[in-house]
Amino acid sequence: MATEVEIDGVPMSGLLAVAELPRAVVVALHGGATNSAYFDCPGHPELSLVRTAPALGFTVLALDRPGYGSSRPHADRFARPEQRVDAALAAIDAHLGSLDRGAGIFLWGHSLGCELTVRLAADPRSTGLLGIALAGTGREHHAEARDILGTAAKYADPKGVYALLWSHPEIYPPDLVGGAPIASRTPAYEATVTARWPHTDFPALAAQVRVPVHFTAAEHEKVWRGDPQALDDIAAMFTAAPRVELHTEPDAGHNLALGFAATSYHSTVLSFVQECIDGRSTP
Repeated sequence: MATEVEIDGVPMSGLLAVAELPRAVVVALHGGATNSAYFDCPGHPELSLVRTAPALGFTVLALDRPGYGSSRPHADRFARPEQRVDAALAAIDAHLGSLDRGAGIFLWGHSLGCELTVRLAADPRSTGLLGIALAGTGREHHAEARDILGTAAKYADPKGVYALLWSHPEIYPPDLVGGAPIASRTPAYEATVTARWPHTDFPALAAQVRVPVHFTAAEHEKVWRGDPQALDDIAAMFTAAPRVELHTEPDAGHNLALGFAATSYHSTVLSFVQECIDGRSTP
């Protein structure tokens, strides 16, 4: 399942699970301070996207984003967005190689992984893309997060951030609360990503996305606003997308793919992927 390729002298790792007769390929991009294991839910295979999606006909590549996994020692080579996009496009193509891609590729991002997801979707080289799914992000921080998250003038409160990311611990398997099994060091460039994303880069890039978009807000999300008005504001940014579907996942928190609601969340998004496939053949 673990896979690695070399892109311009840099190893790029991930997890690859191949469906026998794939309907499509899902490329999943994890958030900050974690790695591709986020989509494999350590110790709980029944909640793992990587393990359950192939049985439903979807090949899954959970890619370690540039600066994570085996590319972590080379994180300084990914400071600019175009460097990350170039590396990710090349890595996806190299990992998949000659594998059957079915109807095409669908991108699925979580939290800080949404930045790379939207950049890839907006890139003109991403031809034939089926659609994208986003979760764990937004345009405005939740009221409970505003005094906890860091700014240019002060550092974030670590205990407060922990409480935001793992609010309602009862909705997660106890051994995963806190994220130790999936923890990873964060590349330095993500400080810039975090500062620019909600107000500058997200709206600018969203307007360039020309494929269907699925956006999930967790019921117990405490980092980003997920109320109806906030979701409508997010949908309104995707002015060139043929369709934007908004979804609120009950009994879920920020780390949707690690909670007991992961199966429901994955099923909802995979159903959307199938709708994107069907839309290809229906005018």
